[in-house]
Amino acid sequence: MAKKKTRGGSAAASPSPDTAPGKKPGRMKQIFEAYKQTQREDPSTLPWMLGALIGCIVLFSLLLWLILDAPIYGAFIGLAFGLIAALFILGRRAERAAYAKIEGQQGAELAAMQSIRRGWNVERDPAALEPRSHTMLFRASGRPGIALVVSGSNGPARKLMGKEVSRMERLFPNVPVHGIHVGRGEDEIPLPKLATYMQRMKPTLTKHEAGEVSRRLQAMPNPIRQAVPKGVDPMRARPNRRAMRGR
Repeated sequence: MAKKKTRGGSAAASPSPDTAPGKKPGRMKQIFEAYKQTQREDPSTLPWMLGALIGCIVLFSLLLWLILDAPIYGAFIGLAFGLIAALFILGRRAERAAYAKIEGQQGAELAAMQSIRRGWNVERDPAALEPRSHTMLFRASGRPGIALVVSGSNGPARKLMGKEVSRMERLFPNVPVHGIHVGRGEDEIPLPKLATYMQRMKPTLTKHEAGEVSRRLQAMPNPIRQAVPKGVDPMRARPNRRAMRGR
């Protein structure tokens, strides 16, 4: 079969599906990759998934055997529900493994906050920084008010939190300000539970009020950007303290 030629006389070769640019992996491949990574971090993932699958098959087989005397149909139904349960367990374990991998690293709180799908406007840059300990404070706004999140509850973290809470309460006197310390200590929220904790906060502002607060926060100058010149690693640079004080 002759190849179709272009005006220049050369054959027009269509790209193969395997070499097509920007091709995303299939759904099954994504699930398999997630399973491999999760099993590597948490070896108990496979036993839990198999237990859920077998348990559903046995349960539905017994139920339909007792009710309709049709255990074969129950096995098929149990297989379907077992696959759903196994995928649910994989998702939860994958999420837990991902949090365990980043817990304790700088910026882990921001990654957890950005996993919130809706209800909060999360700022990508730190709202405040303690230069000596490199403690970073992140900020988000939504209908529950303003959330300030910092890692740990040691001296620098508490000092940074207290200063930023006072600043937000002064600038937004009628908006609730929530200070959240992330960690495993007393009165701290574990990193894997941070997103759920923020999503369960009681809304106190209307959508219009929350939008107005978000716009005002975005319009405010960020002292971290002002203190560190462009192209400089903020973790190694010596910040301009006058800029951080707002002068």
